[in-house]
Amino acid sequence: MNTIDEGYIKYFCQWQKKSAIALADIGELNLWRTELYKLGLIGEYDNGIGFGNLSIRIPHSNNLIISGTQTGGIAELSLKHYTKVTDYDWQQNYVVCEGLIKASSETLTHAAIYVAQTQINAVVHVHHDKLWRKLRDRVPTTDPSCAYGTPEMAEEIVKLCQQPETLKQKIIIMSGHEEGILTFGNTVEEAVNVLLEHYACL
Repeated sequence: MNTIDEGYIKYFCQWQKKSAIALADIGELNLWRTELYKLGLIGEYDNGIGFGNLSIRIPHSNNLIISGTQTGGIAELSLKHYTKVTDYDWQQNYVVCEGLIKASSETLTHAAIYVAQTQINAVVHVHHDKLWRKLRDRVPTTDPSCAYGTPEMAEEIVKLCQQPETLKQKIIIMSGHEEGILTFGNTVEEAVNVLLEHYACL
């Protein structure tokens, strides 16, 4: 396994470099990702660290397809920018993936949502300071002591996703991860629309 450092955390990634993603797998996912990039909800900071990811559940499993490591600053993604995650363990802080790019450390947070609720098939993670500050503690919000990319954060996400209010609102503010916002749904469109409804009210 290789150790990856994305500016937030270090994690272990067992990566098999091969063409594992088909265009049909990411078509809708990529269309919505482009729209969120245009809005600045996915992007790259001045220090070169990218932010924002989208994922979908691989049917009939807890595995997923997710935009890869450090792709936030790329305007238009292609097949080479997505990876298939076939195994993970947030206690051990590792992911196993196959594709033409390594998985993002954000994978473990996405995975926690899929494990918590089988009806969730898409997860969106964006950054927006003003929206984050507006919604923090007004919608389901993680404990500020839980740092992003840690086992504690994954466990906190699982706990929140088991609460009826979280499932109703389909949004989580990551209090310990400044600007971090998660939305989710049965489809990518639903997850994105939850986010855009809040964004439109700024």
